[in-house]
Amino acid sequence: MLFMCHQKVMKKEAEEKLKAEELRRARAAAEIPIIWILGGPGCGKGTQCAKIVEKYGFTHLSSGDLLRNEVASGSDKGRQLQAVMASGGLVSNDEVLSLLNDAITRAKGSSKGFLIDGYPREKNQGIEFELRVAPADLALYFECSEDTMVQRIMARAAASSVKRDDDNEKTIRARLLTFRQNTNAILECYEPKTLTINAERDVDDIFLEVVQAIDCVLKKKQQNAAQC
Repeated sequence: MLFMCHQKVMKKEAEEKLKAEELRRARAAAEIPIIWILGGPGCGKGTQCAKIVEKYGFTHLSSGDLLRNEVASGSDKGRQLQAVMASGGLVSNDEVLSLLNDAITRAKGSSKGFLIDGYPREKNQGIEFELRVAPADLALYFECSEDTMVQRIMARAAASSVKRDDDNEKTIRARLLTFRQNTNAILECYEPKTLTINAERDVDDIFLEVVQAIDCVLKKKQQNAAQC
């Protein structure tokens, strides 16, 4: 009888420790900001991401980079992804989201924040991300006119040593049209947490606005953590 009581006490203590650890992890995760970085090709979001990483030490995650790294690793998943891309197919959102989730999980213990670059590309991707990974705290949308983005992409293509057949104005404008349509749906769905930034200004002027937005998010996170 005494032995059974001792077992029950030990089991209860173990359950309480587990709950305490889960609560600690949940609180730690809640304190880490997740920021979506949105904007068309040539909008300058890559430059801003580099400046954010330098100032805040956030983890910069690009869905494109994650796909390329997985393929380069030679893993079974990487070979499957390579086969899909080589055949001209699109990698499923489930696969991309899985790579993002894995990368975030690996870095959670040491990361000060996450920049999710170029994702979501569609409204449904945003919904799935928040269901499976975590809610985004902020979406930064770097807005550029179509003409400006076309000029920047064309200039970048002209300076590149690798020439691509789709680096022509007609194809670029078609891609930008699809981007606009998808992005408008995202901005409408996530309007309360989205900051639209004029990306046709000086890089440092843009970054000042970015810093103000991120500092506001960090302040709210600290206030919420203090209330727990």
